[in-house]
Amino acid sequence: MSKVYFSTWNGEFINNINTPAEEWKESAYNLPAQYDSHRESKAFIGWDGVALFDKDVDVIRLAMEYAAQYQEYSEACGRCAPGRWGGRILYDQLDKIARGEGSRADLDHLREIGKSMQITSKCEIGKTVPNPIIDLMTHFEDVFLECINEQKPSKHYNESVSYIAKITSPCSDACPSHVDIPAYIEGVRDLRMDDSLMATRQTMPLAHVCGRVCPHPCEDACRRTNLDEPISIMALKRLGADWETDHGYDFFHPMEKKADCGKKVAIIGAGPAGLTTAYYLAAEGVATDVYEELPVLGGEVAVGVPEYRMPIAKYNKDIECVRDMGVNFIVNRKVNADDMRKFEQDYDAVMVATGTRISKKVYCDNERADIKGYWSAIEMLDQINLWDKYGIGERVDLTGKTVVCVGGGFTSMDVVRCAIRANAKKVYMIYRRDEKTIIKNTTYEEYHEAVEEGVEFLFHSAVARMNDEENVLKSLLVDKFELVPDPNGGRAELVKIEGASYTIETDFLIPAVSQSADLKLLPEEWEIEKTSWATIKTNGKDYMTSRKGIFASGDCEYGPMTIVNAVGQAKRAASVMARYVLTGEVTLTDDEIMEDHLRKLRVYDKKEKVTGWLPGVARAHSEVLGVDERKYNNREVNLGFTQEEAMSEAERCMRCYYIAMVQA
Repeated sequence: MSKVYFSTWNGEFINNINTPAEEWKESAYNLPAQYDSHRESKAFIGWDGVALFDKDVDVIRLAMEYAAQYQEYSEACGRCAPGRWGGRILYDQLDKIARGEGSRADLDHLREIGKSMQITSKCEIGKTVPNPIIDLMTHFEDVFLECINEQKPSKHYNESVSYIAKITSPCSDACPSHVDIPAYIEGVRDLRMDDSLMATRQTMPLAHVCGRVCPHPCEDACRRTNLDEPISIMALKRLGADWETDHGYDFFHPMEKKADCGKKVAIIGAGPAGLTTAYYLAAEGVATDVYEELPVLGGEVAVGVPEYRMPIAKYNKDIECVRDMGVNFIVNRKVNADDMRKFEQDYDAVMVATGTRISKKVYCDNERADIKGYWSAIEMLDQINLWDKYGIGERVDLTGKTVVCVGGGFTSMDVVRCAIRANAKKVYMIYRRDEKTIIKNTTYEEYHEAVEEGVEFLFHSAVARMNDEENVLKSLLVDKFELVPDPNGGRAELVKIEGASYTIETDFLIPAVSQSADLKLLPEEWEIEKTSWATIKTNGKDYMTSRKGIFASGDCEYGPMTIVNAVGQAKRAASVMARYVLTGEVTLTDDEIMEDHLRKLRVYDKKEKVTGWLPGVARAHSEVLGVDERKYNNREVNLGFTQEEAMSEAERCMRCYYIAMVQA
């Protein structure tokens, strides 16, 4: 919340124009009143209105500069006449008034053009740009008329003023990697798969991976949801990468690799966070050595995510794309504290991206790792995937066995579906909460595919005790719970149902409740700060640890997270590190600062009533292998869209770009 001088944001009207500053009302929204640690914002203007934090703002120039940002965009777009020509007229007329050469007719013309753009523009950026401009002309008409009547420039027209703008969209804002989603969807629609892929790789190098195993939070923020159904954003993402791979093209990098800058960085871990850091640092001309403990590259996506969800041949293409940028990989190298001490001397910076590869306990009675049949999720998935994908180790055969997994996220889902494919007789997943929550933790498709394959889910349950005979697991005592509403309206509480406990005979208990990070590689004398979750502490913005030059991203920084979260962190960290190794300073770009402001403000409004589009256009669903075709093999389950399906689904995109701008 922030105090404002004036605001029309999202229908909120606050007018403190003749009110003492100490009595100003606060906005209900997280408007960016403080731009960064050393600059306050004077104004914020965007798709949904305008907010002034300082009474000295030149509202005419503010409107003009906002129109200038849109004119630059609309000239590049050129998709519709109202947007292209309207943008030029908005800027020209506002500039004319701001320099003291305007007329009353210009104000009328601006209103007319603005209304026309709101109604006839093809996409949201053209529809919404007039909104704050019309607000300013309406509520500060006297200021506009003063310049017009006296034929004088607006008060700060000839001064140097800082205006910082960013184009966003609800889906891109919700994406932890801030992928330009409308752009890659537009590429699919236009059958320009190269453009689509390069739009993705601007902020996400692992296009095959995040086109297959992303939980797609972007779809929860798709404005199409307010009309009918969200667009199949994730399914459209993989098309560019598949096209590149299937046609055998060289890699389409969205940027040209810069010349070697003479700096070098060590990256510990070759999972999604490590790969992403390496890709964008290498693009900046920074030499990168990536150290990986496993004999293969790719981290947990390689050895944890099953082949039927993420074919290793496709993932390897993502990895080769990173290598193609000039990254050096060293496998079978477990980095220890002595290595880290040496790396600090030999490299200009170090990124720790080791993930979380220690399975946490269930915390039941008699839980002992030495009981035969107690098998951590990480160890189980490692063994299965190293054999299935690389032929390393031994095949897992669970014929005639009963498997119980405790969890409720992607890892536990991978465990139970792998157990089915290893021919287990019976597979259970025990979860403390309900079906709705497990779908939220994973995806609707993942849960229902598991049910189809024969996994039995035991909700509102928890393992109370492991029962063994001579150190061999025989059964589990399971407690049953119920949700009891909080009479004060708080979160419902899980309460054990007395007398409802039951026993399951089983051969394996596989805990997949969460994972923790192995941070023994950090020298004790460095005293690097940790979080209460025993992960590496950073400020969550630049990913520098408490020790200068040592950065952290991904699961080891935040705890077990999604792939797209890890990539988003690593992309930001790589940007910061590229500047740090050259200047010694830790800074964010204006684009990154604006990302953080918009994330707090929230670009998507789930209450918005969307009009002007054809409702009821069904969401496309790609073909999925039938249960009998997929149940006992590792064929990829989701086959992706055909060209016709992809183009049809891409047509549903409303291209919801918005412009936000701060005067700092």
